[in-house]
Amino acid sequence: MKNRTLMVVLSIAVAAATGCTSFDRESSLTSPTAAGNNSLLGTWTSSNLIPSPSTCTDFVWKVSEQTATTAKGSFSATCAGELKLTGTAEGAFTDPATIAWSATGNATAPGLTSCAISLTGTATLGTESIRIPYEGNTCLGRVSGIESVRKR
Repeated sequence: MKNRTLMVVLSIAVAAATGCTSFDRESSLTSPTAAGNNSLLGTWTSSNLIPSPSTCTDFVWKVSEQTATTAKGSFSATCAGELKLTGTAEGAFTDPATIAWSATGNATAPGLTSCAISLTGTATLGTESIRIPYEGNTCLGRVSGIESVRKR
């Protein structure tokens, strides 16, 4: 009788343990991915309190178009102190959280004529921000750095 009771208890324990092994866990990112929900649309800004001469700061990216594979809009930034950049930026999602992007436009500064600029990089989308490594050319020379923007 004891063996039968032990077998019943073990059978129930095995059945219960077997039922517990098929739990499914689902999660979703709340980051601005390429999911087609236009979550990048809007204005993204940054601020860097102490920029160095070879970096850019005060990035503003106004995303006006987004598809499942691309995003584009206007941008502005300040580089090397007083060099003001404006132009257009666009990117293509290389995966749901990464954008290969490029920007072209013009730069102006006191005492300088307008000149062409170009920037490129691969941005990483986070849950509340976009990390933007960049490098490129301006009329004052090469610039490079990493900026982070948040939606405003």
